[in-house]
Amino acid sequence: MSVALYRRYRPETFADVIGQEHVTEPLMQALRTGRVNHAYLFSGPRGCGKTTSARILARCLNCEQGPTPTPCGTCDSCVALARGGPGTVDVIEIDAASHGGVDDARDLRERASYGPAQSRYKIYIIDEAHMVTSAGFNALLKIVEEPPEHVKFVFATTEPEKVIGTIRSRTHHYPFRLVPPGQLTDYMERLCAQEGVSVEPGVLSFVVRAGGGSVRDSLSVLDQLIAGSSDAGLTYESAAALLGFTDAELLDATVEAMGAGDASGLFRAIDRVIESGLDPRRFCEDLLERLRDLIVVQAVPDGAAAVLRAVPADQLERMRAQAAAFGAGALSRAADVVFAGLSEMTGATAPRLQLELIAARVLLPGAAGEGGYAARLDRLERRLDVGGVPTSAAPLTIEAPVASRATAPVASASSVAMGAPDADASAPAPVASAGSVAMGAPDADASGGAASAPSPSKGPGGLDAAAIRRAWPDVLAKIFETSRGTWTFVSQNAQVLDYDGERLVLGTATGGLLNAFRSGGRTEHVRQALIDVLGVDVRIEAVAMDGTGEGGAPATRVAPILAPTVTAEPPAPPATTASEPRRQPQTPPRPRPAAPANASNGEGPTWSRAPGDQGTAPSWATADPEPPPEEPEPPEDDELTPLERARVEAARTPDPETHVADDSAVSADDEDIEALGEVGIPVVERILGGTIIKDELS
Repeated sequence: MSVALYRRYRPETFADVIGQEHVTEPLMQALRTGRVNHAYLFSGPRGCGKTTSARILARCLNCEQGPTPTPCGTCDSCVALARGGPGTVDVIEIDAASHGGVDDARDLRERASYGPAQSRYKIYIIDEAHMVTSAGFNALLKIVEEPPEHVKFVFATTEPEKVIGTIRSRTHHYPFRLVPPGQLTDYMERLCAQEGVSVEPGVLSFVVRAGGGSVRDSLSVLDQLIAGSSDAGLTYESAAALLGFTDAELLDATVEAMGAGDASGLFRAIDRVIESGLDPRRFCEDLLERLRDLIVVQAVPDGAAAVLRAVPADQLERMRAQAAAFGAGALSRAADVVFAGLSEMTGATAPRLQLELIAARVLLPGAAGEGGYAARLDRLERRLDVGGVPTSAAPLTIEAPVASRATAPVASASSVAMGAPDADASAPAPVASAGSVAMGAPDADASGGAASAPSPSKGPGGLDAAAIRRAWPDVLAKIFETSRGTWTFVSQNAQVLDYDGERLVLGTATGGLLNAFRSGGRTEHVRQALIDVLGVDVRIEAVAMDGTGEGGAPATRVAPILAPTVTAEPPAPPATTASEPRRQPQTPPRPRPAAPANASNGEGPTWSRAPGDQGTAPSWATADPEPPPEEPEPPEDDELTPLERARVEAARTPDPETHVADDSAVSADDEDIEALGEVGIPVVERILGGTIIKDELS
């Protein structure tokens, strides 16, 4: 039968003890100078060399050439106390777990009074000293305090706090520690070389983790792997399967799914963990260690190999790619979530459920706390891609219902504004792209198709209008903290049209809203929010998208605006009556089902034209299935020409992409607030009859 590794390679000198230099060097110096104490207390975790060091100390004291820090190894005492030696009657090892009573202490005290048989000192090594009872310690107290010249005591324990204070105060206490992983790995590599066993990369890291820093435990695990290995030596797969550690491939899949936010991939990996019979708690421990390794790789990308010496080079490259998928805050938050879940998993009756909940919390965006805010900041930076916005980001296009005043006349006003069926397919395009005015875009071609929008210009930091639009919800959230009045106005009535690095152009539906936005310091609120959220200081400009600016003058729109393509036979919208002063909300110009037969002459009912009872509710709140009465077309000599009337009606049609409120429809009994020129508080006081005491929104 073979002897266990931890017995075959048990150290015989202080120089052979690894990882305990803070203990062995002072002891060797005390032996050189002859300042050896009469009692020592060795404490520390199991398997770290306490009892072995006590035997080496006894060997050094009783050597014929001693006391010496380096025993000769040839004298009778050294041979008897060597590895595998028979021992000597002058060195007595007592297991306090079974001999810790007061009677045992009295017997030891009586025997200690006799001198050594053949050695210089009679040495008592009391192992598991914390198991000695209080009465036993009290019985030993007198002899430990004032022992004979030929007696030395060495107490070894894993729990020094259980040794009574009167004993501890009469000893020299040396705390032993767990051996560092790197030092233990190098030691086991030398042992494997002496044993002639080949080891694949990553196996010894499993052994070190299983041993937990204890030399004896690690050697026991290594001995088990060697005993069951084939001619190929210690393989990674067999070690992972035997020790119950998670395979590196499964950890890679889990971490990559976390970094990409791939919920399906992450839960598939968890299913593999359960189906393969792995312990969910062990999987969490392995995952937490991998996240720790990724934090190290992210913090010191060039020096990670020196810190993670047990990690193979190819695995280190994969970990660099995995760390790049996380931000620093997101990676730290994921580790915190896994650590908290691992703590909660102790004693859990449904470990798979706990593991799935941990995965769900990792995928959730950070909501609160420093870790959550840092994770959200990481996602925002990756979303905006600061320093290089992807060129595939297309600018927002707004379909323009109004023809430019520079456009050539068309055959029919309704074909220009609403796409009536009598429009000639060969007619010139009724609407010119606003981009042709602001950014030099080519005009629409003769067939009515819109010109392709130019690529958006990028401002400082690689931001463009598309990036501003993606971050616009965060900007609105910041505006809400500063001014709720501005937030209410901007969130419902403004949209980002263009950004060139120096100015940000916002569009409003009408000129009245434009004037309201320019008042009350709203532009400054938006500017400050952009500084706080995106770190850009730009000039805020606003334009009206209905073709009118301040004072009713026409305003130039800046965002690329595409005109609808005029087809030969488009479906006809409901006809406009002369008594209808303002346009009602209608569906945007997009392909629609075929209109009823009477749609071309204005007889088809729509929700916006359903007449209502003027005494009970406005017209938009009721629906009458009967069509509205037909009214004659305005005469040719009316104040507005058909073309101008079509432009006005189309200008009042809300943008379908930005229209939010469903109650914006007006009825015949509604007042024209814009025509009255009143904005804000005067409208509330006159219509509602109230008195404004204080405005807290602006």
